[in-house]
Amino acid sequence: MFRLVSLNLNGIRSAATKGLLPWAEALGADCMGVQEIKAQAADIAERFDTVHDMTGYFHFAEKKGYSGVGVYTRKTPSDVVVGIGAPEFDAEGRYIECRFDTPSRKLSIISCYFPSGSSGEERQQAKFRFLALMTPWLQRLKAEREFILVGDINIAHKEIDLKNWKGNQKNSGFLPEERAWMTHCLDEIGLVDVFRTLNQKAEQYTWWSNRGQAYAKNVGWRLDYHLATPGIGALARKEHIFLDQRFSDHAPLIIDYDFTL
Repeated sequence: MFRLVSLNLNGIRSAATKGLLPWAEALGADCMGVQEIKAQAADIAERFDTVHDMTGYFHFAEKKGYSGVGVYTRKTPSDVVVGIGAPEFDAEGRYIECRFDTPSRKLSIISCYFPSGSSGEERQQAKFRFLALMTPWLQRLKAEREFILVGDINIAHKEIDLKNWKGNQKNSGFLPEERAWMTHCLDEIGLVDVFRTLNQKAEQYTWWSNRGQAYAKNVGWRLDYHLATPGIGALARKEHIFLDQRFSDHAPLIIDYDFTL
């Protein structure tokens, strides 16, 4: 089995103070995609460059204390792709792709942090620009290789994916355009929302606002995903949103797949 985790850390140093490292060690993951590490290379070196026996590969934001993504992996990648070639978003540290290619298979594990538009119209427009760039990027990638993209996509796809869907239809994360982009990814590009293939239950959330008692009342959103090409998505066997311990405002999304790197 291949155990793959996605987790928005909301700051790797903050998450570490809440028990991230011993939890990750006990989990026995093969790969862990992390987002919003909010750290630079100097902050990672000799402290977070490895987690248990997984080596980290990172895309740092130019701005300190902002964004940033990483992939921790037990197996050394055959190649690492940093960024999507778009200066606006590559400066924000949003995409890291570890490739595990063999003569018989091309396979990537990607950690990606999609922009949030919740702070205002300017960032919402940036989010739309990012989505527009990701459409052909994912189409091209799917034509070339199998992949699993894990990350905080900042979109709740359907009504089942957030508690108060009626009151959020005009809010970033549940806008019609954002949901249509996700539908296009699944129906037109042909990617698989792996969690939903395994779990059709309501109230399955991965993010909760810090306001009110959102977590205690489970007033949440499902913003974190495993998006896979069909061949690899069909190998998913078990999913789990880890709720027993909190490392950030997001919960770890763990999925086991029936293959090995």
